[in-house]
Amino acid sequence: MRYLFFLIIAIPAADIGLLILFGRSIGFWPTLLLIILTGVLGAYLAKREGLQTIRKVQEQLSRGQLPGDAVLDGICILIGGTFLLTPGFVTDIIGFLMLFPPTRKLFKVLILYLFKKRINRGNRKIIK
Repeated sequence: MRYLFFLIIAIPAADIGLLILFGRSIGFWPTLLLIILTGVLGAYLAKREGLQTIRKVQEQLSRGQLPGDAVLDGICILIGGTFLLTPGFVTDIIGFLMLFPPTRKLFKVLILYLFKKRINRGNRKIIK
């Protein structure tokens, strides 16, 4: 929980700092256009990757397989798309890294590790 609190403070602060820096370096309008461009490009990539993941899940289910890897892809795409729609350069970098399949693998390993860690602690309850 303390890491989450740190991220909630650190990421927006870094984004604001970079927005001010870019605004001073390249100007207000180019910075604004760059933010809008990354948001539109991010929405397009998230949609494309999300549709591919849905097709992969449907294909695996039709063959009787559990779509575990595809579900992790979907989680990364959802989080990455959300980061890309959030204005700021730090969140855009994280979002693009979560959307591109080669770098998404790192995040999938991290998410799987966090899930396993929480399950192994034994403090999760399943409600019927």
